[in-house]
Amino acid sequence: MFDEPSSYLDVKQRLNAARIIRSLLRPDNYVIAVEHDLSVADYLSDFICCLYGMPSMYGVVTMPFSVREGINIFLDGKVPTENLRFRDESLTFKIAEATDDVLAEKTRRYNYPAMTKTQGNFKLNLDAGSFTDSEIIVLLGENGTGKTTFVKLLAGKDTPDNKEDALHFTVSLKPQTIAPKFPGTVRELLLKQIRAAFMHPQFNTDVIKPMNLENIIDQYVTTLSGGELQRVAIVLALGKPADIYLIDEPSAYLDSEQRIIAARVIKRYILHAKKTAFVVEHDIVMATYLADRVVVYSGTPSVESFASAPESLLTGMNKFLKSLEITFRRDPTNFRPRINKAGSILDTEQKLAGKYFFTDAQI
Repeated sequence: MFDEPSSYLDVKQRLNAARIIRSLLRPDNYVIAVEHDLSVADYLSDFICCLYGMPSMYGVVTMPFSVREGINIFLDGKVPTENLRFRDESLTFKIAEATDDVLAEKTRRYNYPAMTKTQGNFKLNLDAGSFTDSEIIVLLGENGTGKTTFVKLLAGKDTPDNKEDALHFTVSLKPQTIAPKFPGTVRELLLKQIRAAFMHPQFNTDVIKPMNLENIIDQYVTTLSGGELQRVAIVLALGKPADIYLIDEPSAYLDSEQRIIAARVIKRYILHAKKTAFVVEHDIVMATYLADRVVVYSGTPSVESFASAPESLLTGMNKFLKSLEITFRRDPTNFRPRINKAGSILDTEQKLAGKYFFTDAQI
C-alpha cells in the first residue's frame, strides 16, 4: 500500500516511482495506491476507485472502474452506475478556459538579464528573458536544478554572481516549505498580513471563498494540516500587493480537486489583477492548466543547470517531455493531459513525429 508516493518528487522521479510500484505486481498479490497527481494516477493504475463524501465526516468508496472512466467520473462529479452526483460542477482542462472571460491587454513588459548564480558546488545559468503582465510562467525541471534559486533571484533575496545584474521587483513569495509559527487563528493571520485584501469583497469572492477558508478561519494556525496550511499560504501570497507573484509548488499537500480549484484561482487572479506569476510545479496536469509560457531547466541536478528564456507552452513542453522520454495525449472528454503507456502505438507514433505534447488545437 502506497499513500501519495509522488509527494516531494519531481516529474521524472514520479514516473520512476510509478514504474517501480508497477514492477511489484505478481499473480499472487496486488497494490493499492492513494494518488492526487492525476497524470501519475493514470500512468500507475489498472483500476480506479473514487472516494466522495464530506471531509472529516464521512466517505464513500465506489466500485472499481477502468482508469480513464474512473478519473473522468471523479472530474465529472457524477457516478453513473449509482446515478449520484457528489459535486455541483464538472472540472475540465481547456487551456483557454480561464482567459475566455477577460481579453487581457498586456500593458507592461519586464526584462531580466542573463545571469549566473553559484552556490557551493552548484552553478545555475540563466538565459536573458522577458515577461508581461497578465501572464503565468511555469518553471519545469528536476529537483536540484535551481528553480527555487531563480525565484529567489527575482525576489531579490539572492544576488547573482555579477552584483550589477541584481533584480529589484516588488514580489510576493509563496515558499516551498511552510512553517506555521503564528500563535493566533487564521483570521488573525490574514488580518495582520493582508488586511486590505481580506476586507475587499472582490478578493473574498475571487480567492478566499473558492479556496474554502471559511471552515478553518477561526482555527489556530499551528493546528492546521498540510493541505489547510497550503491553502492559507496561497491566499496570503495572492493578497500581498506586488508586481510579480512567485508561487513555489502550490499543489503540495492538496488533493486532486483542491489542486484544480487552486490553479483556477491563481490563473483568474493573475489575469484580473494584471500581474505576473512564476510558478514552480511538478504536477503536469496543474502545470499545463496554469502555464501561458514555460521556462525549461536542463543539466545535472546539484552540479550545473541551464534555464531557457520563457517560451511557448507547446515548444517548452515538447522539449521537457523529450528529455523525460514520455509523450502526452489529451482526453477527448475533459481535455486533461494523459501519459501514453511506454511503447504503445500512440507513444511510438508521437515520438517519431517529434510531437511529445498535444494542445487542444491538435486533437
